[in-house]
Amino acid sequence: MILAAIPAVGFAMVFNVPIRALKYCALLGAIGHGSRTVLVMSGMNIEWASFCAAILVGCIGIQWSRWWLAHPKVFTVAAVIPMFPGINAYIAMISVVKLTQLGYSAEIFEALVTNFLKASFIVGALSIGLSLPGLWLYRKRPSV
Repeated sequence: MILAAIPAVGFAMVFNVPIRALKYCALLGAIGHGSRTVLVMSGMNIEWASFCAAILVGCIGIQWSRWWLAHPKVFTVAAVIPMFPGINAYIAMISVVKLTQLGYSAEIFEALVTNFLKASFIVGALSIGLSLPGLWLYRKRPSV
């Protein structure tokens, strides 16, 4: 959980986040990754856990943006990046290379499709989950 704060701060520095907001980006990255880990360990699959963690990050980021008068994306975008599925995308990419070098194999094709779909669904869950709190909390008319 604490180690997720390091890439969050790194990407926040790449995105030119103000220095006073770096500690909040680190904290939010740790909260997001920690909540996803807790949800996965409690039995939820990683796609839904990433979705719920992104919603939590979005809600906290909106609240912090009101307190410290900054845009919510200052806190949330860098905090979500440690949850991106790098291993699944890497395995899918390596499977494509193996398919072109070795020819068709059912095991390699299964690894390709499984990891590509898992990475795609996690990225989709993160992006939708990060945008939903803004749609809910900045709504101009009643939701009912």
